Amino acid sequence: MEKRDRYSPQDIEPRWQRMWSETGMYHVEPVEDKPKFYTLVMFPYPSGDLHMGHTRNYTMGDLIARYYTMKGYNVMNPMGWDAFGLPAENAAISEGVHPAVRTPTNIARMKDQFYKMGIVFDWPREVASCQPDYYRWTQWMFLTFYKRGLAYRKLAPANWCPQDQTVLANEQVVNGRCERCGAEVTKKDLTQWFFRITAYADQLLDDLDTLDEWPDRVRTMQRNWIGRSRGAEMDFPVAGTTEDVIRVYTTRPDTVYGATFMVLAPEHPLVARITISDRKAEVEGYVEQARKETEIERLSTDKEKTGVFTGAYAINPMTGDPIPVWIADYVLVTYGTGAIQAVPGGDERDYDFALKYGLPIVTVVVPETEVQSPGSKVQRSDGEANKSEIRNPKSEISNDPSVAPVYKEGADVPVYTGPGVMVNSGPLNGMSTAESKDAIIALLEAEGKGRGATNYRLRDWLISRQRYWGTPIPIIICPNCGDVPVPEEQLPVLLPLDVEFRPGGESPLARVESFVNTTCPNCGGPARRETDTLDTFIDSSWYFLRFCDPHNDKEPFSPDLANHWMPVNQYTGGVEHAILHLLYARFFTKVLADEGMLKAREPFARLFTQGMITKDGAKMSKSKGNVVPVDDMVATLGADTGRLFVLFIGPPDEDAEWSDRGARGIFRFLERVWRLFEGNVVVGSENHNTGDYSPADRDLLRKLHLTIGKVTADIERFHFNTAVSAVMELANAMQDYRQVHGEHTHAYWDAATNLLLLLAPMAPHITEELWERCGGNGSIHVQPWPIFSAELAAADVVTVVVQVNGKVRDRIEMPADVSQEEATKSALESERVSRFLDGNEVRQVHYVPGKLVNIVV
Repeated sequence: MEKRDRYSPQDIEPRWQRMWSETGMYHVEPVEDKPKFYTLVMFPYPSGDLHMGHTRNYTMGDLIARYYTMKGYNVMNPMGWDAFGLPAENAAISEGVHPAVRTPTNIARMKDQFYKMGIVFDWPREVASCQPDYYRWTQWMFLTFYKRGLAYRKLAPANWCPQDQTVLANEQVVNGRCERCGAEVTKKDLTQWFFRITAYADQLLDDLDTLDEWPDRVRTMQRNWIGRSRGAEMDFPVAGTTEDVIRVYTTRPDTVYGATFMVLAPEHPLVARITISDRKAEVEGYVEQARKETEIERLSTDKEKTGVFTGAYAINPMTGDPIPVWIADYVLVTYGTGAIQAVPGGDERDYDFALKYGLPIVTVVVPETEVQSPGSKVQRSDGEANKSEIRNPKSEISNDPSVAPVYKEGADVPVYTGPGVMVNSGPLNGMSTAESKDAIIALLEAEGKGRGATNYRLRDWLISRQRYWGTPIPIIICPNCGDVPVPEEQLPVLLPLDVEFRPGGESPLARVESFVNTTCPNCGGPARRETDTLDTFIDSSWYFLRFCDPHNDKEPFSPDLANHWMPVNQYTGGVEHAILHLLYARFFTKVLADEGMLKAREPFARLFTQGMITKDGAKMSKSKGNVVPVDDMVATLGADTGRLFVLFIGPPDEDAEWSDRGARGIFRFLERVWRLFEGNVVVGSENHNTGDYSPADRDLLRKLHLTIGKVTADIERFHFNTAVSAVMELANAMQDYRQVHGEHTHAYWDAATNLLLLLAPMAPHITEELWERCGGNGSIHVQPWPIFSAELAAADVVTVVVQVNGKVRDRIEMPADVSQEEATKSALESERVSRFLDGNEVRQVHYVPGKLVNIVV
């Protein structure tokens, strides 16, 4: 390569991008003689513009695809578009551009940006969720779930976004606001479609233990969201009635003897029936106020506890005492039974509530240190005997049901929530809390007052959306036959294009008579189509399966092809999808496995969640004016610079700050790499001939093979930043060697060959160019990955630390295979060591091979 040639990415990068595209280098089909590797980056919404913050995960995915291809795998690396959703529809409302026009334009724009960044995908497998050949099979999925009893419709209070005018799933409400637009979410009663994801709660929870290549924090987030707990259901009869019973679920049934009041969720169906007439106005006002609050607000630990007494009493099933029934917004109708036994002596929320409203507090658990012996009285830390631990005796509760009970006197009884010993608990007294739970469940079941039960935080998935730009729900509503599934042969139910976009709570589809009005497939009578569309998370819950067989017009995918490629070996995307997309995709995979279409019961064997790239201390966004556009990067410093910088910027699972200066530093590094190949450098041949190598040659080869080992290990464990650093160090070693020994040696050619191979997945354009210029045969990206040699990586000499009585006195270079005797001899002969030995007896010598000699005197 002529020395006057300078590194100009704008000249070389488009050429290689065309070559990769025109030759279809990264399109694959199943083959028998290669192991498969399915790598996938979460497919994006086609917003139309990529900036360098976006490219981090795509660059990592591209690196993985190129690396495993060089490792000899048959790598499938597809890409598609999560193309339905609110942004395109909101743009249509505000700008008058139809989503069917905007979306393909945005897709073309983003494909061009991928192309310019040298990010290669298996484009013949491309899918878009808004295309009929895709959403036909999304509708098929819905019908499959419906037939299996996993899809149903009911009237339910739903999270309502007043700005986007649509329902949101619980998971799409973040701190009481719509995760997409930020509007404050309210509640609205609507007839909605649900998926019965709770039927798979145990599987979704238990199978997390098999996902040992997922981040621990993602598995923890899913465990907490599913929220399985073991406890009991108990029945509290309502005083004065024979039919009304308040059923509660609790994880601490053993504390029932300390239940001094009950709390119902404001929406609980019993509230209206049991509230006495004098208290109805106050109760109804409170219920209306609670419905305006989000679940996040109601459960906030910072929120002051509020409530209203219904005037009703329930009977504690174990003590027989009447206890007042309140409503409070910190109890949710969607969790458990929507009612709780309030044990203020053992629960901080109940304690705060009891203090505020003057309700009794009974201690039922005390620390083990406060119990002198089993069955003895509880002793306070100040030595004073605790007689009953009842803050407000039953006799002090007013007998007038129209008046809320008032706390009149009390003692200093703290809330205690830890483990300990049961007190004031009848037959449980003296038991440890570890024993008492099983004991009370057995007692409840024996007396017919309750039963052991398992509960979940997970709720069924609300999938209805009152929007246009989404998959139509394939249900026909017939006045005679009810809900009728659209026959499979009539799929897809096409999304009409002639819609009017305007704000409002009703789906725009409801105003298209040609779509709404139809005939019932069962009776042939007039009927109407369901006008809600599906949550777009359904589109993304199975797209990875469609990639296995994207052009199949007979079924969503061939089970044989899916079973060949699945599960995804490496899945890459943002941690923000830990609960939403990842949980739903696992659910879909399990249902389809039960349907007999898949062998895999988990979709993603390995998961990596990347951190964000920020600029000026904030996430890159147009609204903040801090984006680094892809086009600008390519035009100034080149795609390889941008790629290498987002890999080098920091640990890939952590957020990192963009630096223009840092990006320029990467460009200068690539210029240095370019100059390493000026002159007569030959790459691609077997140059090893260790017998002819000088000590300098062996030093360079040692650095090379240490680098091969490190880069290989770092790529496989996603330590890309340190992999880039290792390549930089190798380049520096080559530069130092060349200044003394030139580039006309086999050792230098070996280092040059392998430097390019190691750098190829990270900076694919410059390495492809240099490979060709220096005589490499074929594309560098189909060459075998470098092989690490432990022999060549081994050092000829090592630096051994010499200590006397544990203190470092010298460091001596010795042969790498030095024996203990030789190492001890050299240490004892050292001038720096000898002065600490004069007049002292050497009692012992400890030797760590190749590292340490410790002389004990």
